[in-house]
Amino acid sequence: MSIRAVVWDVDDTLFDYTSADREGMRGHLAAEGLLTGHETPEQALLRWRQVTDVQWARFAAGEVSFEGQRRDRVRVFLGEQLSDTEADAWFERYIAHYETAWALFPDVLPVLDALAASHRHAVLSNSSIHVQDRKLRVLGVHDRFEAVLCAAELGMSKPEAGAFHAACDALELAPHQVAYVGDHPEIDGRGAADAGLLSVWINREGVYTGADAPAGPRRIASLVELPALLGTDSRFGAPSTFG
Repeated sequence: MSIRAVVWDVDDTLFDYTSADREGMRGHLAAEGLLTGHETPEQALLRWRQVTDVQWARFAAGEVSFEGQRRDRVRVFLGEQLSDTEADAWFERYIAHYETAWALFPDVLPVLDALAASHRHAVLSNSSIHVQDRKLRVLGVHDRFEAVLCAAELGMSKPEAGAFHAACDALELAPHQVAYVGDHPEIDGRGAADAGLLSVWINREGVYTGADAPAGPRRIASLVELPALLGTDSRFGAPSTFG
């Protein structure tokens, strides 16, 4: 049976999270006078990225709440025992800088336009609806999606099969009728494949190649390749290079 819908990851798939986080944190650390605490600004940004990855993994494993992982990111990064109120205030100051750098990847609007008539669309994110609903509205694409599902509200996160199946249920489609597009090779790529969806892993930076690539997902380097992969007759599409 043909693919009838596409479910999308948000961060680093539709939205250039890595660039926004880097530029937002750079501005925030400068405003807080914290760049001098590291040998270079890049080291400070790398430290923030490492702390974020560790705390996010705790959230994904159900060890801490969404708000809790944010507070712990601040506490670990600063090495201070801040109260919840103090940690929240620090994070909100960061968010103000982060949001000024928000942007979609340049291939997003063209592919959404190309697939608008042929496929239905939804979002499944390992974030919270409070964060992603607002982000999609600010970026001007919220109305492109029939449903927006997030781990914090679902009570489960990718790569759990139940998270992907919840998105399929929201569209009233079977998993084999749905494609999932995400940037993480395991959480998105292998997770969606194991859940029975057509898994499309967008590997924009070519970080994983050859034997390092996970089995299961189709691999693309740009969303330009997606319409052809889905079999859509569109001049926007290009020959797929998935492996």
